[in-house]
Amino acid sequence: MILFVVLREQSLHEPMYYFLSMLSATDLSLSLCTLSTTLGVFWFEAREINLNACIAQMFFLHGFTFMESGVLLAMAFDRFVAICDPLRYTTILTNARIAQIGVSMLIRNVAVMLPVVLFVKKLSFCRSKVLSHSYCYHVDLIQLSCTDNRINSILGLLALFSTTGFDCPCILLSYILIIRSVLSIASSEERRKAFNTCISHISAVAIFYIPLISLSLVHRYGHSAPPFVHTIMANVFLLIPPVLNPIIYSVKTKQIRKAIIKVLHQKQLQI
Repeated sequence: MILFVVLREQSLHEPMYYFLSMLSATDLSLSLCTLSTTLGVFWFEAREINLNACIAQMFFLHGFTFMESGVLLAMAFDRFVAICDPLRYTTILTNARIAQIGVSMLIRNVAVMLPVVLFVKKLSFCRSKVLSHSYCYHVDLIQLSCTDNRINSILGLLALFSTTGFDCPCILLSYILIIRSVLSIASSEERRKAFNTCISHISAVAIFYIPLISLSLVHRYGHSAPPFVHTIMANVFLLIPPVLNPIIYSVKTKQIRKAIIKVLHQKQLQI
């Protein structure tokens, strides 16, 4: 819905809403790349998958996860420029710059994931390739290997630290600078307005990183945890951001809310 509204409404053709469209597209892609195995597990109890299909799903799953992390970083940069340097906002975040940011995120994801995929392909699997939950996760997949997977574990950690491990501190730094800038504003009303523009993004960051970090910790250190814990955490990470992000931005962003109401009203008039 957000993608449709931003595309349709000329008033929403601004950097903030372009990045929001990227976030919506990434959430949608992340859900679609796991749809086949998720439906197979829940509808048909089909817990087996071809190795090449599993590796392909792993590539897109982690790629879109890293993409979402990059989009959240870009949105933090957008809020930083809008609040800390508003006079240069339109000259810094031009359409060409936004396109460059999007392309650079795609290149980063492919560059990070290619070595991971290539080294997974080199592993030998002498056990049944059975999913412990509803999609192919890198840590889950390499644990099924009967050969040494230490290099794969190291590559997985490097991929994580070079993407989300880099993005998360940068987002935190941007908000430290934003808070410092906002606190220097004399008017309490202006402070409130400045913080209100960031609430939606802070919520999106929280509902993405908290399940992601929890899932990573469970897979790395929760070997004694019951299987249902892994399954719950995996599905929480998969479902919460795509479900909650549109609701958060629809409720908290007045321009998006008005545009959605306008579109729905036009549809009712047509009926």
